[in-house]
Amino acid sequence: MSALSSRLKALTRLRCEIFQTSYNPQNLRTGAKYLRKHLRGPSMVKYYPEVLNLSAIAREFPKMGIVDPKEAQRLADVEDRKRRGKGTPKKAKTKADSRRTAKKR
Repeated sequence: MSALSSRLKALTRLRCEIFQTSYNPQNLRTGAKYLRKHLRGPSMVKYYPEVLNLSAIAREFPKMGIVDPKEAQRLADVEDRKRRGKGTPKKAKTKADSRRTAKKR
């Protein structure tokens, strides 16, 4: 009986070598099933259409005069904030212009 089982193991090992499959006599979990599966990512990317980026098109073709309404609204809001004195502070050109050094003095 043991001679038969050893021959079956040898046959299984030989079969795995010939057909290039993994030899796993203890039936351990290897994850080979998931590694053999096709990847989902590329097909999912192909499923959804490309997003139309209006600002990129306007930058690429400036002569067409395309205006992105969201960008125009953002610029208008920035101008409005500047007029009310709520804009971003100016960058310090020198170390003396820095607000941090003014607070330390």
